Amino acid sequence: YEHPVILIGGGVGIAPVYPQAKELKEVGNTVICIIGARNTDLLFWREKMRSVSDELIICTDDGTEGIKGVVTQPLKEIIIRQKISIVIAIGPLIMMKYVSLTTDGSGDLPKVKTFASLNTVMIDGTGMCGGCRFTTVDGDIYYACVDGPDVDAHMVDFDNLLNRSKRFIEQEKQSLEQYNHKCRALNKFKSEEC
Repeated sequence: YEHPVILIGGGVGIAPVYPQAKELKEVGNTVICIIGARNTDLLFWREKMRSVSDELIICTDDGTEGIKGVVTQPLKEIIIRQKISIVIAIGPLIMMKYVSLTTDGSGDLPKVKTFASLNTVMIDGTGMCGGCRFTTVDGDIYYACVDGPDVDAHMVDFDNLLNRSKRFIEQEKQSLEQYNHKCRALNKFKSEEC
């Protein structure tokens, strides 16, 4: 890309941002990474992310590490100070919604091409079940499993998608109550130097 690229990872979205940042860096791009979580205990791969970034910005909602606040705060500052070729956001839907609103060109901020990686429920991977269905701001219907998961963030109706994402909350609560699952990945992250 002609100008720097920004990759934003929120929470577990940090993991899939890493290989994209690594590849973009290896082919000669200037890479700015912004990673965020609710608190420092939920952050991971700081050094890995630093190794593939020209600039790494860390945010925590509670201020226990890095900037106190959300990832859109430094994003705004960066797109005001310099031209950016592309933004890639992976993380919670609410985070990707606000990244999209920050880069959509409304208000005083410049428009920046932005992709969001939709982490919807995907059951069959063919679009038949409809679990991953999302609508666009124009009312068109897409399926994240076949049309994504990486899509133009500015076309996604995030409010509709946020509402759809709540439809299995009761089943998820029941599963958590029924099973005493211990996350093996969390133990691995805790053992790594973060």
